[in-house]
Amino acid sequence: MSQRLLIPFSRLYAAITDVRNWLYDRKLYESYVADPCVIAVGNLTVGGTGKTPMIEYLIKRHINDRANKPVETATLSRGYGRKTNGFRIATDHDTAETIGDEPLQLYRKFKHQVRVCVGERRADAIRKLLDLEPGIKQILLDDAFQHRAVQPHLNLLLTDYTRPFYADYPFPAGRLRERRHGARRADAIIVTKCPDGLNTTEQAAIRAKIQPYARPDTPILFARLHYGQPIAFADQKPVDWLSEVILVSGLGNAKPLEEYVQRTFSIKKNHRFADHYAYTRADFDQLIRSIAPGDVLLTTEKDWVKLDALLTADERLRLPLYYLPVEMMFLPDDKAKFAALVDNVLLKNR
Repeated sequence: MSQRLLIPFSRLYAAITDVRNWLYDRKLYESYVADPCVIAVGNLTVGGTGKTPMIEYLIKRHINDRANKPVETATLSRGYGRKTNGFRIATDHDTAETIGDEPLQLYRKFKHQVRVCVGERRADAIRKLLDLEPGIKQILLDDAFQHRAVQPHLNLLLTDYTRPFYADYPFPAGRLRERRHGARRADAIIVTKCPDGLNTTEQAAIRAKIQPYARPDTPILFARLHYGQPIAFADQKPVDWLSEVILVSGLGNAKPLEEYVQRTFSIKKNHRFADHYAYTRADFDQLIRSIAPGDVLLTTEKDWVKLDALLTADERLRLPLYYLPVEMMFLPDDKAKFAALVDNVLLKNR
């Protein structure tokens, strides 16, 4: 069906979200304000804008000086794709099926520094978390821009450079979860997945397109993704010798990854799955059959935690399996601006 024919349905969908937002704006629906500082990360669109790398960036800022100190930071998300319900704090026994792939990724990387939690009802989840962990001082909410039952102290809106919200439409004609003017709730708007060397002229042009939908004083910042060296499933050590790879990914927007891998390596085959895809052993066996002698399989960190769970100990050691770590990096002029913004909010809410 053409986009034009879907416009009436988009208007109906947008009207429904408008009413919901109006009820929250007029305080006819309650928004919970927690005592710890709550930073929300989200977007206006369906699909990947780099929310998990942004959460990791914030985690690293909080734990850089936290060695051998009590855990004070928690992450909280819905746990998309999990087969459980209710509030959970991640443990070593959890899998992608019990907490979701992205929370599991965070737990494997930061389990000694943060509490990784899931709960579809965020306000209730925060209350339960604080009952169990009263020492928590910062809570990072993942994918929470539309979750208005919690009022964050800092609301970060991400938009993908390759698919900006100002050029999109509400579902089903487009990918927006609400109208573009929802951006007015953002305390900062971050354009993610920017190309290296994005010049100031193009930055100014993008700001001019975003500004009509934002508050006048809202900072508009720019960030890119930085991929590290591939890491072996077997021993968790980076390698620098990969050349030809079989790429496997299940992302909301795989284009930036594919472009990077094509520039850095040579893609022999590209297996693209849906975002949050739940791999089965049959999927894994089919992938392994596609690996010829001398080939290696390269995947994302999010897909690694799911594929790794399907392996036997022997397969993990024997098969040529690697994943690419990725992190968020602000463009030089914006790194200090973002740090000052976050530090100011944390200082106010100590």
